[in-house]
Amino acid sequence: MHILVGAVVSVSVIIGVIIYRKFANLIRHGAQFGGPKAYPVVGNSHRFTTKSPAEFLEEIQKMIQEYGRCFRLWMGMDFTIVLTDAKLVETILSSQKFLDKADEYDFIRPWLGDGLLTSTGRKWHSRRKMITPTFHFKILEQFVEIFDRQGRTFVEQLNAKANSGESFDVFPMVTLCALDVICESAMGTKVNAQMNSDSNYVRAVKDMSCVVHQRVYNLIARNSFSFQYTRYRKMQDRALKVLHGYTDSVIRSRRIDHRQAQTATNDDDKNEIGIRKKVAFLDMLLQATVDGRPLTDEEIREEVDTFMFEGHDTTTSAISFLFGVLAKHPDIQQKVYEEVLDVVGSDLDKPLTLSMLNELNYLDLVIKETLRMYPSVPIIGRKMLEDHEINGRTFPAGANIIIMPFSMGRDPEYFPEPEKFLPERFAVETSAEKANPYRYVPFSAGPRNCIGQKFAIAEIKSLAAKTVRQFELLPAEQTKPERFIAELILRPENGVQLRVKKRG
Repeated sequence: MHILVGAVVSVSVIIGVIIYRKFANLIRHGAQFGGPKAYPVVGNSHRFTTKSPAEFLEEIQKMIQEYGRCFRLWMGMDFTIVLTDAKLVETILSSQKFLDKADEYDFIRPWLGDGLLTSTGRKWHSRRKMITPTFHFKILEQFVEIFDRQGRTFVEQLNAKANSGESFDVFPMVTLCALDVICESAMGTKVNAQMNSDSNYVRAVKDMSCVVHQRVYNLIARNSFSFQYTRYRKMQDRALKVLHGYTDSVIRSRRIDHRQAQTATNDDDKNEIGIRKKVAFLDMLLQATVDGRPLTDEEIREEVDTFMFEGHDTTTSAISFLFGVLAKHPDIQQKVYEEVLDVVGSDLDKPLTLSMLNELNYLDLVIKETLRMYPSVPIIGRKMLEDHEINGRTFPAGANIIIMPFSMGRDPEYFPEPEKFLPERFAVETSAEKANPYRYVPFSAGPRNCIGQKFAIAEIKSLAAKTVRQFELLPAEQTKPERFIAELILRPENGVQLRVKKRG
């Protein structure tokens, strides 16, 4: 018996030494940062495991009030530094040293692989260089045609809501519209999500988003080992089979089309891709090279799936919240409507062009203010690969850095009267922006800023303009308090409830 006890004690000591050596650096430097009391193994995760998804963000907000703009958390065994200090945020985001993403991004890696969102180092640099030209304004012009076409379908769907006069959640409808837009833009194919919301592909996107959400907040799902034995692993496998299967089939089909086109090349076909030929993002990737070689099917799938994920979820969030604030602020909505009418005219069938969208300056201010209060990406994550001293404190290797655009946009020292929706605060450089532009980072900033920012703003403007031309957005008959779910994108817990009325 004594031998058994001695063996158990010895093993426990050895395990303790191994764990201490692994985490000693994090523990030692983590002591420099304030934060809530952490417990062995679970860290601070006990403060979130009993919370609803919306309560997680509320809990973080409470901690910011209590511990300031820079504090530490232990999410299980993961060491995290939460940042809302604009100067520290600038140091992190503007530097070429801190380009690696936080551990939470690993949860989306089964879907996106090492695409632009998740890749690091030389691979990220080469991919970024390759993809940047695909967002040239000439190519963006043809994407605007897709925005307009799918926007027509969206307003047709709204007619039924206008006829009933009932309150409804606009978020799911915007999701389907954005999914149609991104499928056609990214792959040149149509899934007709707005007309068939129960398609396998649409369900797979929803399921994969659910898995990622659970892995961020659920300690069991968060751990790679225990995740294998959860129902979310099976859900992920089913979703990936559909998502990757669809993308792979489109890539194979497109490769055949490109080979046939090359065989039948004529002078018109030799025009620069994206200038006189209509192409999807996938077509550009099939023409692209990295280090002098064409991309493999897997590499193309990584980027197409990344574009799919980033291009529909983020715009869905922004557009939905924009519709919500327009419904709450009829005076602002009226200004947007008058501007759209002035730029586009009264002909409801007139297609919106990129030049028209660029003239919608007041709508641009409204979008900026919407993203201040409701940033599509509420949390930005980075990973420290080495110890770095920043402002007198060592940010240790292995630490996850969590930057909170959601909290920064609602900080009264950064934005006076943050609870008020004031688009005019972006009409000129405000004192907050002059002091530090990194107080407002809805599209991130620095080397890893959002490459599709212009695409997103054009899509948001297009659908907003098309909607307010035909409908007046009204508040819901009954409203619930605003609560938010901070996944990789910001979601409203109770949806975005409103009504629509056909304009006379």
